[in-house]
Amino acid sequence: MILASVAASTASATPRIGAKQAEAERVLAQIQQIDAQLELAVDAYNAAQIQVEQIGAQLRLDRRNLRIVRANYARAQAAIASRLVSLYKQGDPSLVELLLGASSLNDVVDRVDTVNRVSDQYVRIVRDVRRFRTEIRKDQQALRQSLLKHKRALAERATRKAAIEGQLAERQRLLSSIKDEIVKLQVQEAARQRRLAAAARARLESDPPTAPVDAASAAPGDPPPARFGGVVGIAMQYLGIPYQWAGSSPDTGFDCSGFVMYVFAQMGVSLPHNAASQWSYGTPVSRDQLEPGDLVFFDGLGHDGIYIGAGQFIHSPHTGDVVKISSLDEAWYAATYVGARRL
Repeated sequence: MILASVAASTASATPRIGAKQAEAERVLAQIQQIDAQLELAVDAYNAAQIQVEQIGAQLRLDRRNLRIVRANYARAQAAIASRLVSLYKQGDPSLVELLLGASSLNDVVDRVDTVNRVSDQYVRIVRDVRRFRTEIRKDQQALRQSLLKHKRALAERATRKAAIEGQLAERQRLLSSIKDEIVKLQVQEAARQRRLAAAARARLESDPPTAPVDAASAAPGDPPPARFGGVVGIAMQYLGIPYQWAGSSPDTGFDCSGFVMYVFAQMGVSLPHNAASQWSYGTPVSRDQLEPGDLVFFDGLGHDGIYIGAGQFIHSPHTGDVVKISSLDEAWYAATYVGARRL
């Protein structure tokens, strides 16, 4: 996105551009559109991944519950079988008749109420056998449903991954067609980022985050005081880390929500790996009340970053870019700004 904004400013400064530069501008606009679509696709992939993990956890729980119930059922069956054998050896006539007419231990359990000596002494065990048998059927049904949901979630994730890879391939094809222009713009942007980072670090040194203020001191209707201004210093440690879709680590790279999640985790704050889900955390903050550490959101909640002050935020923008500093006033971010949240 920044490449397109840089190219747009270059175009406005040059009334008459050559055919090659005009073509580069057109391609950059296409790339910007793909980047915006990719951000939404990646965030949807992250949401699908969360769903896969949640269903997987439920699947493991269903399997564990089924194992436990089956073990309890086996112990209860063994206890009732042992008692039946004992009574059979004693020659109980009613029991002999029951056993001879039964086709299985389950059949015996279903008919055991007809044998008074068994039902009086082992009514609890008989009830347990029947209860465990019912629980097994329920747990087996729950397991089948979880398996089906898991299969569907995996298929959805695979579909989203294929769509992302297709868009990435088209993006790379377009980039290759104007690689010389891209190199120049990247050099210019790298120099700009060095200046922005130096200025941000200077602000951080001259005005370090203060201790959190008691939320009770906030004026009625105002958001609570910022508590995580210190996250800015942590976030800036990762400037230059490459963007990686679905990434959430400096070792592999970050996507936008993965970067926010990773940085806030170091402050003891657990967030989901999905920008739209992160929007549901904290409280809303108006743009004129933004403070360092607030989360800022764009493009229908398809992108987010961390506000660092002076109208700027740090984020992991898109494929081919790195963790960087951008301004809320840059054209694309200003046009797609959704709002902010304070954790």
